[in-house]
Amino acid sequence: MSAASRVFIILLLAYFLSYFFRATNAVISPDLRRDLGLTSAELGLMTSLFYLTFAIAQLPLGALLDRFGPRFVHPALMLLGAIGALIFASAQDFFTLSLGRALLGIGFAAALMGALKAFSLWFPAHRYASVSSLYVALGASGAIAASSPLAWLKEQIGWRTVFEWGALVIVLVALVVALGVRNAPTGMALPRNAQGGNAALIWQSSLFWRMGWLNFMLGGGFLAWQTLWGGDFLFKVRGMGSLEVGSILFTFSLAALLGFLLCGPLADRWGLPRVLLTASIAFTLGPLLLALWPQMPLLGIYITYALMGFTGAFNILSLAQARLTFPTELTGRAVTAINFMGFMGVFLLQWGIGVVLGLGNYSTALLIWSALIALAIGGYLPLALQANKRSL
Repeated sequence: MSAASRVFIILLLAYFLSYFFRATNAVISPDLRRDLGLTSAELGLMTSLFYLTFAIAQLPLGALLDRFGPRFVHPALMLLGAIGALIFASAQDFFTLSLGRALLGIGFAAALMGALKAFSLWFPAHRYASVSSLYVALGASGAIAASSPLAWLKEQIGWRTVFEWGALVIVLVALVVALGVRNAPTGMALPRNAQGGNAALIWQSSLFWRMGWLNFMLGGGFLAWQTLWGGDFLFKVRGMGSLEVGSILFTFSLAALLGFLLCGPLADRWGLPRVLLTASIAFTLGPLLLALWPQMPLLGIYITYALMGFTGAFNILSLAQARLTFPTELTGRAVTAINFMGFMGVFLLQWGIGVVLGLGNYSTALLIWSALIALAIGGYLPLALQANKRSL
């Protein structure tokens, strides 16, 4: 096994855990409601804190990775995540549960960006896109582990024990990262960011906001549904049990994995903006169908969740578009900014849906969400139209 392949595999273990822990609440939400008496608004806020702290951590993360490299930054943050898992496991109230969830978000803040930093040094430029997309696709299998397998496991040992053992696994993987991942190949120094370019140009750009708001709604909504409300909807509206819910979420996550694998080749064939726009429109059909036909046949539920999983995964194309849109000296900060928008989307949508559920019902929440996605698509549409004109 080459040194580059070893780096890939070790970092993939951490990204798998990141996806697993962000998705757990979709399966254990009934247990959290029962054991701690959480309301929908509290459940949404607590779950969304993972994404709030994750997003905020993105802001200084780029500079830390440039200065110290992923070998030390990534495992140091993971140790905070392990503490968060232990706090979460022992929580007896909303505040303690929220603290644990927030620390988990910080703990995995470098799981993707740290890997992208490492891959830029360990793999040749012409393989960077394919390696990165494969990494995201395989790491997303952590959400599959947090569906049916987690539903079975928590029935056997309880959700608290799952998180206690999970904390140990986080520590072990952090140790493997620290010992097994070098920042750069032998003989190559860790490049220092020259601080070139004006990062304010990103936030002042209308192009950024068109891409960013779409990722806010598509990427944020995709994860908000996968990691909490998609399971809660099935528990509360459809009255399903844990194993059946886990099976449907497994389908969602499996479809997402396929989407991660195919979105790159499809974008290369048909053009990135066109493919991202089409996927966004198709994704919007999911919440609309669930809002207007919540009691659809079981097969319809599986198809709808598969559609949302597959098309929602195309949100990853927003990162590639940011790399193509902004100057080279701003690429790292542009990608981090787009990632920030996506995870702020998860935070606010996860919390916001919970607030709406406290005031109304799922149909109302889903219709509002669908309208917001449609507005983001309308804002992004000029980018896709301009790209189509250039390709003619």
